Amino acid sequence: MKSAQFKYSVIMILFLSFTLTTCKKDEGFNLFSIEDDKQLGIQVKEEILADPVNYPILDKTTYSAAYAYLNQMRDIILNSGKVTYKNEFDWEISIIRDDSTLNAFCTPGGYIYVYTGLIKYLDDASSLAGVLGHEMGHADKRHSTEAMSKQYGISTLVSVLLGDNQGLLTDIAQSLISLQFSRDNEKEADKYSVIYLCPTKYHADGAANFFQKIEASGGSNPPEFLSTHPNPDRRILNIQTQADTSSCSGGNISTTENVSNYNAFKAMLP
Repeated sequence: MKSAQFKYSVIMILFLSFTLTTCKKDEGFNLFSIEDDKQLGIQVKEEILADPVNYPILDKTTYSAAYAYLNQMRDIILNSGKVTYKNEFDWEISIIRDDSTLNAFCTPGGYIYVYTGLIKYLDDASSLAGVLGHEMGHADKRHSTEAMSKQYGISTLVSVLLGDNQGLLTDIAQSLISLQFSRDNEKEADKYSVIYLCPTKYHADGAANFFQKIEASGGSNPPEFLSTHPNPDRRILNIQTQADTSSCSGGNISTTENVSNYNAFKAMLP
């Protein structure tokens, strides 16, 4: 009996300590630590690399110029001074060769995946930077592990603390690949896309261009996240309003760099 009471007391002490150190004012309830986010990101990366049929990653040596372009875009966003976990997360970019998929996603720990279909679909650098900022926002605001905390609840923490379920984090990592975010999470990621881009040379409302193009095409072949969040017009308005009221100091990218250089980047892809 004493052993059970002691175990319960330890769990509660660790639980209180854990939640106090991992939940910031601007984040929701999250049972995972920053280190957990990083480890989950690595596990998701391993799952993706082990499945080249569904996730054909472009070789980083063969397509070094394309990766250099994307890495520079990522670095500009990271150096905006607005990314909370700029130095804690890896922010590694991978390009998935799939021209039929208009999507990108970012796992916990900042592992970013961009489909060739999305890159080729967009018309300029600011649009891609906006989408990239949106996906980075999901990782930076820790939406994935927040969602997992709600799904698994206290049992997740107890299992991890006691070591009763060694395969739990692997199962979570696998589910993160196909995770769908809530409307609130998508709205917050849209907001932070603007915040991240605001001090940069890119147009702060770049993400809105993507939704505008989707809307203009009648919503044909939309990315998966739009299937569950079918109001791009509201998202366009929110993004543009956020940009208009943010007194952005950037947005001075030239047409040549925004369009011509972006088209040259697209031409680097297979």
